[in-house]
Amino acid sequence: MTVPAAPPTTRRWWVLLALCLSVLLVSVDNTIVNVALPTLGRELSASTSDLQWVVDGYTLAFAALLLLGGALGDRFGRRRVLEIGLVLFAATSVLAATADTTAQLVVGRVAMGVSAAAIYPATLALLVSTFTDRRERATAIGIWSAVTGLSVAIGPVSGGLLLEQFAWGSVFLVNLPLAAAAVVAGRVLLTESADPRPRRFDLVGAAASIAGIGLLVSTTIEAPDRGWSSAATVGGYVAAVAALALFVRWELRQEAPMLDVRLFTDRRVSVGSGAIALAFFSLFGFIFLITQYFQAVRGYDTLTAGLATLPFALVIAPVSPLAILAMRAVGTKLVVAAGLLTMAAGFVVAAGSTLESAYWGRIVVAMVLMAAGLGLVTGPATEAVMGALRSAEAGAGSAVNDTVREVGGTLGVAVVGSVLSTVYGPAVVDGLTGAGAPAGAAGSAADSVFAGLAVAGSLPGEATLAVQQSFLDGVSAGSWVCAAVSAAGALVVLALLPAQHRTADPDLAAAPAAMIS
Repeated sequence: MTVPAAPPTTRRWWVLLALCLSVLLVSVDNTIVNVALPTLGRELSASTSDLQWVVDGYTLAFAALLLLGGALGDRFGRRRVLEIGLVLFAATSVLAATADTTAQLVVGRVAMGVSAAAIYPATLALLVSTFTDRRERATAIGIWSAVTGLSVAIGPVSGGLLLEQFAWGSVFLVNLPLAAAAVVAGRVLLTESADPRPRRFDLVGAAASIAGIGLLVSTTIEAPDRGWSSAATVGGYVAAVAALALFVRWELRQEAPMLDVRLFTDRRVSVGSGAIALAFFSLFGFIFLITQYFQAVRGYDTLTAGLATLPFALVIAPVSPLAILAMRAVGTKLVVAAGLLTMAAGFVVAAGSTLESAYWGRIVVAMVLMAAGLGLVTGPATEAVMGALRSAEAGAGSAVNDTVREVGGTLGVAVVGSVLSTVYGPAVVDGLTGAGAPAGAAGSAADSVFAGLAVAGSLPGEATLAVQQSFLDGVSAGSWVCAAVSAAGALVVLALLPAQHRTADPDLAAAPAAMIS
């Protein structure tokens, strides 16, 4: 398929606006449901594991199918697949909104994730084909990354506003007008592009990647209930490693692989994508904790809990474009490493929270540090991945960037949520038993903090404090995990990520847009 040259300057930025609308739609759904978790826990009698699946059902399907979504765009046209994904996203949002049980809601969320996997890879691919100038492209990626970061706060705030006035299904129904606007904007502004030499579908690679990621995440979520050393947990991890090893071996043997894993021999790709994965691992894991903390420990209603996450948006918005300027001045290595260390500092501050910690103090400081760190990481690390590749490899770069972002976030919720459950469960049982709760009631309180608060409601006042302290202990443990992961990532970046990009690919601007994903 022949694709016109890059559009004029003014039109290019309008194209970016249209792409950012689609990015915002699918990115917000990573976090908008978090503020509804307490409501879902009460109305659907959902356990902590159930709530993890409500969040991760979306991100798991999203992450596992991104490579396939990118391949479909290459073959059938990126704008076409983007539009189909947007329509399906709206339809599956209705499915989630009308669920009557937790199982139905998880199915709806998985279906939404499948649709999102068709949308997200097309946005970065179309951005790269639109902005062929290296400096313009870096700026556009900075804005694109800022939108993804902003969704961290926009999701909880918009969810809180909706839940204040409507039932929980409204957090999904709001997607309908946004999806319609994105379809119209794409139809007016976007130019179709596709690979002129489309590859055969790699069904074995797709199946192996889906199985590997799915087993890894599901095993982690269920580990606290099954036991970390149980046969089911150990067997799940062994099967996940085997599936991922099969994926790598299969891809290495293919002439036209779904993902050329040899790209990871370039440290800009491997370390840059790893930094993105670790940043979103830590952030999504913490968001899963903090939205419940605001309601269960601080007693905020849904709107106040959503508004309490605004520091993320207020900090990410200015820092993300500034990170691109800093990257040009001092190099990618220092900016990305500084971002991960700043995030680690934020998690350390959060880990020291007590029941008496003031919001306008330790909590805000922690969120500001996390948001600033994320803003420093995402744009420069994404540009490191994309800038390391030649034109013909840009599609693979888009797939790598998108996939590691979602896999990192998915595992973050799974791992940090599991740490929370592992610490909270035994602590709350001991606390409630000591406060006079029957053994059966204390055991049921281990399902979630909201179940614990319900049990504590019929006991003396110190029982509620015991539940909140048990949950806060879990939040602290999860925050320490996030801090350790971020700090380790910073050390790897300092040791291995090249300080600067290589010289810009000379054929990037001249290559046909159809060759750029």
